[in-house]
Amino acid sequence: MKENSEKIFKAAVVTVSDRGAAGEREDRSGVVVCEVLEKAGIRILRREIVPDDFERLRNLLEELTGAGFDLVVTTGGTGISPRDVTPEATLSVAEKEIPGMAEAMRMESMKKTPHAMISRAVCGIRGHTIIVNLPGSPKGAVECLNVVIPAIPHAIEVASGRVSECGGGEVVS
Repeated sequence: MKENSEKIFKAAVVTVSDRGAAGEREDRSGVVVCEVLEKAGIRILRREIVPDDFERLRNLLEELTGAGFDLVVTTGGTGISPRDVTPEATLSVAEKEIPGMAEAMRMESMKKTPHAMISRAVCGIRGHTIIVNLPGSPKGAVECLNVVIPAIPHAIEVASGRVSECGGGEVVS
């Protein structure tokens, strides 16, 4: 992201965890996600910890995407347990899905664990805000974020309308 260092991107990080929201577990994944984003030049302006509750998460995503954030990153709630609802909440607010980002995260994670194939993480856009779902484990969250972070500045620029073309050069025949 160094080439975009003159542009400050604003982000919110949301940890989705029943136990974290109840104060029964330390939010390690939210902490490491913030560290990776800040290292990449993305300013964290808001952090939240919410329970695995569809309505509450959907309402928070609506609020955050309407508040001028360039990026909202969630961590947790992407698996197949009965309480995992992060992908459904994200899809309920997203206007467009970005399947390539989620596919890339799963492909890279599959190199490390076969459990990656049960991740239901999604990525999408609402308004001008990119939403990225990450796994709840700190290690998995960082691994997946590192896969998509090179594309995030460009995705933000395109979603905001500041960049109209994704091609990097002329087509030569």
